[in-house]
Amino acid sequence: MSRRGRGEGNLYQRKDGLWVGRVSLGFAAGKRRRKVIYGKTRKEAAERLVMVLRARHRGEPISTERLAVGKYLESWLGTIQPNVRDSTFIRYSQLVHRHLVPRIGRLVLSRLTPQDCAAAYAAMVAEGLAPRTAGHAHRVLGRALRDAEIAGLVARNVARLTRPPRVPQTEMLTLNAEQSRSLLAAANGDRLAALYSLGLATGAREGELLGLKWSDIDWDAGVVRVRRTLQRTLEGYELGEPKTQASRRSIPLGSGTLDALRRHRTEQLEERLAAGPAFEDLSLVFCDQLGRPLNGRHVVDVFRRLLARARLPRLRFHDLRHTAATLLLAAGTHPRVVAERLGHSTPAITLAVYSHVTPTMQREATATLDAMLARRT
Repeated sequence: MSRRGRGEGNLYQRKDGLWVGRVSLGFAAGKRRRKVIYGKTRKEAAERLVMVLRARHRGEPISTERLAVGKYLESWLGTIQPNVRDSTFIRYSQLVHRHLVPRIGRLVLSRLTPQDCAAAYAAMVAEGLAPRTAGHAHRVLGRALRDAEIAGLVARNVARLTRPPRVPQTEMLTLNAEQSRSLLAAANGDRLAALYSLGLATGAREGELLGLKWSDIDWDAGVVRVRRTLQRTLEGYELGEPKTQASRRSIPLGSGTLDALRRHRTEQLEERLAAGPAFEDLSLVFCDQLGRPLNGRHVVDVFRRLLARARLPRLRFHDLRHTAATLLLAAGTHPRVVAERLGHSTPAITLAVYSHVTPTMQREATATLDAMLARRT
């Protein structure tokens, strides 16, 4: 370990290459007080050391407490809240409070090790949580520690040195054409029948479907325009911007889907008359009996009951999107057309997500080319 600099603040390099700065803050209650900062380079550590020295000379209070991981994560959530969507903040908060704080919250932030992180992830899986959930917690912790590293609170982001549990490769669950027809048949008479029809016909995301307004449907052109999405917030649900610029799109509709929407509109007008003044006119295509946005949890519950009634595999509502894409690709639709319909920025994303369809497409392409090149006799 080589020392650099002496006097008011010490700056030295550890054997692992990291630079550490220490500033003496005098004595309190008979104990010496020191502030420790870290940096990947000498320049980075020196800049942080100067900031602490200037704060000391100005008489500003300097914290020297052994900051716990849990306390840091709480404060970190507060700093990121203005910069992320409410739905993202809610998910981060859940991962922090439910999974990270109970397992590593009492550890000292500056002494957190890769082994501590790995043990936390292993405990999550051992307790029955999905490896994917542990992976999400790992990414949130990594982002939080990255900010702690920038602030000089830790010497390095130990999450980067930790591998989250491996997520088993699972086969994408979708409905085939016959099963899709069975689903729509079972939904006949359901107040959300048009939602399932539109989901299969467009491949739109759940939030995009629930955020549709009647003005988004062009009856003459037979097109639905995706312009917003229903998002979960700290106060409930609100309409917000689509996920990406590519998500703002117009999707042509077939006659069957348009007919389902017309029936749905008639039924909604009847509900509106029955509700009277209690009906909130938000002009939403899909809403509850009082015109209010649908709760995503309610949609999932109703959808799963429908699947059980139709004797179909248990799927997520989002799997209607996967079904639409798979059916289109399997039918030979050009990937660019499918990408535009789904709101993907490039066909490469579509082909990567639905790679399970490409072997069939390749075989069909081979057969087509072989027939075209075959010598005529």
